[in-house]
Amino acid sequence: MTSAMIIMLITIIVYLGAMVAIGAVLSKKTKNSNDFYLGGRRLGPFVTAMSAEASDMSGWLLMGLPAVALMTGLPEAAWTAIGLAIGTYINWLVVSKKLRVYTKRLDAFTLPDFFARRFGDNKKIITTVAALIIIVFFIPYTASGFAACGKLFATLFGMDYVTAMVISAIVIIVYCTLGGFLAASTTDFLQSIVMTIALVVVVFFGAGLVGGFGNVFANVGGLDGYLDLFKGFNVAAGKTASYGALPVASTLAWGLGYFGMPHILLRFMAIEDENKLKISRRVASIWVVISMSIAILIGVIGYSLMSSGIVPAYGSASAAETIIVDIANVLSKYGYIPAFIAGIILSGILASTMSTADSQLLAAASSISQNLVQETFRVKMSPKASVWLARISVVVISIIAIFLARDPNSSVFTIVSFAWAGFGAAFGPVVLFGLFWRRTNKWGAISGMIAGGATVFLWKFIVRKAFAGTWLDIYELLPAFIVGCIVIVVVSLLTKEPEKEITDVYDELKKVK
Repeated sequence: MTSAMIIMLITIIVYLGAMVAIGAVLSKKTKNSNDFYLGGRRLGPFVTAMSAEASDMSGWLLMGLPAVALMTGLPEAAWTAIGLAIGTYINWLVVSKKLRVYTKRLDAFTLPDFFARRFGDNKKIITTVAALIIIVFFIPYTASGFAACGKLFATLFGMDYVTAMVISAIVIIVYCTLGGFLAASTTDFLQSIVMTIALVVVVFFGAGLVGGFGNVFANVGGLDGYLDLFKGFNVAAGKTASYGALPVASTLAWGLGYFGMPHILLRFMAIEDENKLKISRRVASIWVVISMSIAILIGVIGYSLMSSGIVPAYGSASAAETIIVDIANVLSKYGYIPAFIAGIILSGILASTMSTADSQLLAAASSISQNLVQETFRVKMSPKASVWLARISVVVISIIAIFLARDPNSSVFTIVSFAWAGFGAAFGPVVLFGLFWRRTNKWGAISGMIAGGATVFLWKFIVRKAFAGTWLDIYELLPAFIVGCIVIVVVSLLTKEPEKEITDVYDELKKVK
């Protein structure tokens, strides 16, 4: 191992140690399940904003998005980013405050718990369904994070992929089990800063390697459609593609996913004062736009680096997900200080991955320990026992995710897009109708949740394969979200109106804006 690699490794180890230390310190503030899953609703506006967005972006921001831009040009990457930026802003604008007030009024500190209390489901049917959906989609989502960490170390240090992935997972598990939500949110805030530094350094260093931004755009200017939002260029196939109105709408639909993301919605619920959410909204929206724009630019720069032989030639978007790792590796060869900076860049990739994986682990663990064991099966537990059950749940879920992440060829972008669609379609319509339509009842909510989640599977694995290349070959979130909305309305109107005590609470809170 070279001296540069040793410096990078030490930098990463120090970063990982800091994350574990934060978990150890904050474990003293975790005294019950409410603290473990929601941090006692004590988050400040900046931590709320940045932890929400850091947990949102995952390794997708520093690995998946640049790779898509590199291999196919602007269309898919840019429209995805635009959809996500719009979805981020609207989610903070119309959902955050109302959800915070509603969940506090109902004393709910998990999303399934909110659904059960909002719709008056004393039999916990909706709690069980929601908890199972969280487990089904979050385990592969978490696995994608572990896979990103494995790719990082395997590519850079020549480590065995599985060994690297397991070590990364262990670090995440340790600080999650120690400090719970408060540790996850605090580390996410710090990780967002590291991610930002990594993005800025990579974009300027990468452009400098090929003679500046002028050369970057000159190199891709000869690829017909590469910078055209309605065409695109398939680098692997060496030909121009087409990106019409339907693919644009399909890609923009990524923004719909925000309304159903448990790990993001939990941040809204956890802020100390709902009146500070305006600050959080501004900070989060600005950061998301800037970070995604830089990530796409890194992908465009990556094409010039690849054409110049500075980084390896990538045969697919999955292979190109190591572009930032490869740029950091080049930087490390310029001396000790550049090697240290490269270590920060690599820590940024870890930060993007860990900030999402920790939140996903907590959300999935809450579904098992709180929603299934204690609520559905009515197992009585002391506060201390409840926290330990939550910690054990984190470990069990992590082991399953590690097993799923054992394939080094899995695509981070592909796994994330599927899980994103699942949550967006299953929970998004229920959250929106629960907050803004008085007539929504538990049967409509349950049916909509099942219909939306099932449509994601149906559309991805059957419809898109059977009708590949046709107008039906669109991102599964869009049709599944629409189906979920329709089912909620139809079933709610065909079944009994909500009880008066349910509508009274709705009327009490309907003026919240």
